[in-house]
Amino acid sequence: MGRRSRFGILVLCLLIAVVFIWLDHSSIKDRWQSQPNSKDQEKARDFEKYHTRIFTVINVVDGDTIDIDIPENRYNHTRIRLLGIDTPETKHPDKGVMYFGPESAEFTTKLTLGKPVAVYLDKGNNTRGKYGRLLAYVQLPDGRFLNEVLISEGFAYADLRFHHSFYNKYKQLQASARSLKKGLWQNITREQLPQWLQSKSPNLIKNSN
Repeated sequence: MGRRSRFGILVLCLLIAVVFIWLDHSSIKDRWQSQPNSKDQEKARDFEKYHTRIFTVINVVDGDTIDIDIPENRYNHTRIRLLGIDTPETKHPDKGVMYFGPESAEFTTKLTLGKPVAVYLDKGNNTRGKYGRLLAYVQLPDGRFLNEVLISEGFAYADLRFHHSFYNKYKQLQASARSLKKGLWQNITREQLPQWLQSKSPNLIKNSN
């Protein structure tokens, strides 16, 4: 091998070494390392900040959405979306006020507004929904869980779109409320069900026609 060839190989090796050193100290490496763990890090922070802790409900957005008195980011509160349930909308920009939506929001307000509640997160799921809201089970001062009470009394649907630790239990609670015609199940028509539930359980309610 000639002297020029050996020199070329040496220069190439030095360039490769420089590139690896640069990558090792650059922000690119940090991004590569942080991206796979970002969800885990967020989950760990949420568990430390919220799990099993008690907060006061300062606002009820809807039947399944409340605000508690602990700051988050630029807000002076944290917004919680009750995990495993779905209540009829009252403020959705497209859906408007759905059947039994106001009753559901009023029920949640009576049970929670101004009262201390305990927050429980689901270890088997992400702690955040697609809008960044905290996903949680909320325990009332009397020991009951708001998620379960809403379904049992006919103010919410068991959310069949996403699996969670109490998925089957919530389905059973809904079946019981439906059989007893509690709350919204007393007079609801198939057209008044949320679209996702109509597609998931097409025979849940007969057509009103």
